[in-house]
Amino acid sequence: METKPKRYIAELINEANALAVEKILSVEPVVVDVATALDAVPGMTPDTILHAGPPIEWGAMCDAMQRAVRGAAVFEGLAPDMKAVDKLVKSKKIKLSSNHAHGSVGPMTGIISASMPVIVTKDTASGRLAYSTFNEGGGKVLWFGAVEEETITRLKFMRDEFAPVMKKVVAKMGGIPVWSVLAQGIQMGDECHNRHAASTNLFLKNITEPLFSLGLPVDRAIRAFKFVAGNSHFFLNITMTAAKLAMDAARDVENSTIVTAMSRNGTEFGIRVSGLGDEWFIAPSPYLMDALYNPGYTAEDGAPDIGDSAIIETMGLGGFAIAAAPSMASFAGGGFQESVAITKAMGEITTVKNPKFGIPSLDFEGTPTGIDIRKVVETGILPSINSAVLHKSSGAGQIGAGIVHAPYECFSKAIMAFGERHRLAA
Repeated sequence: METKPKRYIAELINEANALAVEKILSVEPVVVDVATALDAVPGMTPDTILHAGPPIEWGAMCDAMQRAVRGAAVFEGLAPDMKAVDKLVKSKKIKLSSNHAHGSVGPMTGIISASMPVIVTKDTASGRLAYSTFNEGGGKVLWFGAVEEETITRLKFMRDEFAPVMKKVVAKMGGIPVWSVLAQGIQMGDECHNRHAASTNLFLKNITEPLFSLGLPVDRAIRAFKFVAGNSHFFLNITMTAAKLAMDAARDVENSTIVTAMSRNGTEFGIRVSGLGDEWFIAPSPYLMDALYNPGYTAEDGAPDIGDSAIIETMGLGGFAIAAAPSMASFAGGGFQESVAITKAMGEITTVKNPKFGIPSLDFEGTPTGIDIRKVVETGILPSINSAVLHKSSGAGQIGAGIVHAPYECFSKAIMAFGERHRLAA
């Protein structure tokens, strides 16, 4: 009997990666609801607080993350004050868990607690769901680990007034498609991570008529309108849910070396790889080397990088699409051509150009999508992530923004694990 020749592993990987990328591009995310985290997020309990990044113990958490957990615990009534939280966490009366383990994502500290409202985004092609809180905006806010009385007041407004209004808006619109907003945003100067001004304004334009036709008291409708209008990052969290859906579609493709998640908890940076399941490959979270700081602050004040928002770069937006955002050129350490060079370099470590997101300055070439751990290790080119800087210890919140690079060690660990898996299977 004639036997088939044994196929080379590279051929198997290339086929698997093509399938993984096909799955990513097939996703059609639509915001379909606004719900309470306890009711919607898988595995959520009244005493659970979710956080950004790979799983981490309380004692290893950075200052900003611990502050945000304390704030959420007080907000939920799990603790009488911030000082009481440490003991409750250590005794497991407050449980901590990673957002990614619950189909969720959150920027910076990424905190989600039981009574918080969450955006529910659905992949209409598969039915899968992803979740995130609404973006709080700037100032003393939980996602920056800056907790004061105004933080809790804003969280209560979002839960008790803003979220019920947005739930009605989403229902009236029959859902809000995400990719179409981002595609327009890319052509209007967004890179869809650190700059969401165009996407947020497009979103606001789309919801204005439905919002003011709900029959709400005018002052209530105006407050909801102003909350979105006053926060240029409002669409960030929605983008993250869409990117989460797209990357989850590529999980568990046998033989695939495509990265399905990059995330940071402020202490560690972790990646997941399609053919390696849910395992995290981690390294110390890096500091932002190319950053612009608020007056009075320097690199010495900054904490290591933090947040689930690098799911956006994993999808091929953010730092991978920085050539679309001229206003971000200063983050690239030079001018606009440096931004173009970054996007082109990201093309060296990815698999396809995403046709959904055409970059005007590159003759509408699609954004580089599908990070291949083999290419990162072979070239030494590291994924470029547009991020923000939190203060390392004072609770001041955001003190700057700029560019950070994913650690090489994450990718080398992943490629070694991939090789070991195939050695054992041979």
